[in-house]
This record gives sequence, structure tokens and C-alpha cells, in this order.
Amino acid sequence: MEAFKKRQTSFILQLLGLTGILFAIHSYLLHHFASEMDFFFPIWQIYGFHFVITLILYSVINYRYSSGKTDIFNIFMVMTFSKMILAILFLLPLILSDVKNKQPDVFNFFIPYFLYLFFEVFALTKFLQKQ
Repeated sequence: MEAFKKRQTSFILQLLGLTGILFAIHSYLLHHFASEMDFFFPIWQIYGFHFVITLILYSVINYRYSSGKTDIFNIFMVMTFSKMILAILFLLPLILSDVKNKQPDVFNFFIPYFLYLFFEVFALTKFLQKQ
């Protein structure tokens, strides 16, 4: 269980760092290049969603791995599919809204989505390679 706590703490710190950096860059870009646009979702909600979902996904896989279940590919696939469903549910108010141009909001959401997905895969492969 000590290995679980060590990996979890390390991942949380890395995730906080990634979230802070991406949020700062995203805020800067929106402030300087899209300040006249009104977005449906504030970016703090988007990054909050990604942070929580990524933390839950990694925590479940880390816990399962620490409890002796070394075959985590199926868990990762199910959790990633669940993450996609939650992303659609998160975007559902935008999809159902009367906003004319939804494309900037969708890009605002999915660019960080794929960056967080890359980070998840990288973090999971890194701790699996050490074993």
C-alpha cells in the first residue's frame, strides 16, 4: 500500500502542475486572442472537470494495480470509455443550447481533453514500466 500512496502523491503533484500550466497558457491565449468572445463554459470549469476525471481514472487504476490486479488494460479501456461519456454529458448543455457558434467552446474543451488523455497514458505507462 506504500507504493500506492507514493505513486498517487507523485501523480497528484504532477497533475496539479500540468493543470496549472495548461490553465495559465489557455487563459493567456484566450485573454489576448479571444477576449471579445463569450464562451458557454468558463475555462475553470473545463479544467476542473478534466482534473477530477483524470484523478479518478488514475486512482482507480493505481488502486487496482496495487491490490494485485496487474491486468489493467480492460480497466483503462472501460474508464476511458466512461470518460468519453462524461465528456458528452458535460457538453450536453452546450449541445442543446441556442448558441450559434459552438465550435470555439468545443475546441476549448477537447484540446485539454486530449492533452490530459496523453498525460494519463504517459503516467500509467511510466509506472507500469518500472515494475
